Amino acid sequence: MRISVPTSVLITMLTLGRTAAFSAARGRNAFLNHAGSTAKRSLGTFGKTMTMYAEEGQAEVILVGCGAPNRGMGWYHAVQMLEKQCPSASLDYIVEPWFMGAGGDGPGGDDFKVWQAESEAKYGVKFTTSLEDLPPPDAPRLALISGRTADNPHLLSESIKHGSKCIYLEKPGAPTVTELESMAAEAEAAGVEVLMGYNKNVCKYVRKTREFAETIPGSHVTFVSNNAYENTPESLGECFERNAEGMLKNMAIHELALLASFYDVTVDNIESVTADKEFSSMQTLPGPSGKDFTDFDKIKFTIKTKTGSEVSVQADRCGGTDSFATVSDTEEKEVFRYYMPDDEDKAHVKELEAKYPTAMPYFFTQDPDYITVKERVAKHTVDGEPAEGIATIGIAVETLKVAEYLTPILQEQLK
Repeated sequence: MRISVPTSVLITMLTLGRTAAFSAARGRNAFLNHAGSTAKRSLGTFGKTMTMYAEEGQAEVILVGCGAPNRGMGWYHAVQMLEKQCPSASLDYIVEPWFMGAGGDGPGGDDFKVWQAESEAKYGVKFTTSLEDLPPPDAPRLALISGRTADNPHLLSESIKHGSKCIYLEKPGAPTVTELESMAAEAEAAGVEVLMGYNKNVCKYVRKTREFAETIPGSHVTFVSNNAYENTPESLGECFERNAEGMLKNMAIHELALLASFYDVTVDNIESVTADKEFSSMQTLPGPSGKDFTDFDKIKFTIKTKTGSEVSVQADRCGGTDSFATVSDTEEKEVFRYYMPDDEDKAHVKELEAKYPTAMPYFFTQDPDYITVKERVAKHTVDGEPAEGIATIGIAVETLKVAEYLTPILQEQLK
């Protein structure tokens, strides 16, 4: 008899299993120590078939945390680099302890094995279950950490200790402000640049909106982010549990990074925050585990700063797939709106949908921006020139502080 398992339960199983897989590796060295930048590669675990090497002008990229094909953000990072979309990045190694370990026989395991075999044969990229299996770098090493947030502090420490020149850290960077501040201090002391995967900082719709707003005296900008969850207790409960850090540290963290980057929004500079009670909604729902989780399923708020800025954020878990931004004049009339993707990019989205029909839709709408961030970070790793527009870990610290500050205030306003 074939037993049907709900998707939400499978996702929870994968999440818990991958956590255990990364945690099991914590007692082992994450990177092999290397004696100087001229150290030669040891074939070691990978035998004599290594074919993927960073060339002159490229960073040697290690992807830490790939996830399931068509679902994991790490997987999509890998696809873009393997297909040479980021000229300064050579993806030489993929570290995936879950699907190459205990999760290999579970949900998604067979798909991963097929993709792994195809990638090794076509591109020469090497897979391993542990960072300690890697040889010393022959080129400037970039660690792209795309695992679970809880694992990031340890992985960053080991990356610094064992020779990564630069680290690309997926948002929000760490579970808490205290941990992220410690990571920032550690990296600064070691002289290692840590850059964040806040791709909306380089998005076309953000740039176009900011440029237009500058032409309208007294204008007001609203950044809107949507997800496409079903508006049901089961779907939202699974979402709340899987993203237990809360909406402001998860879905809306990109918008908060925009505010920290471009609107001088910091905890010390916030004069007031006001929730739009008519739009916003907060619910307490059971997740797949049976435990209750309280979070916003949609939220809209306006921040005023002590230095005179005013900006709004709107996020809706069940609002669809598009992100956009609006500009309003002094009479609160909307005078500009720009979508992601815009008409120019929609043809590209359709091409990607045809190529990867079962992949997460948001990969495609943000595809050009993922490429831009990785390319700029990889190039910076090689030549040391500033990575234009890319959020630093300092911005990430301020962003996470704002998220932690706003959450209880907005919750109280919606009671």
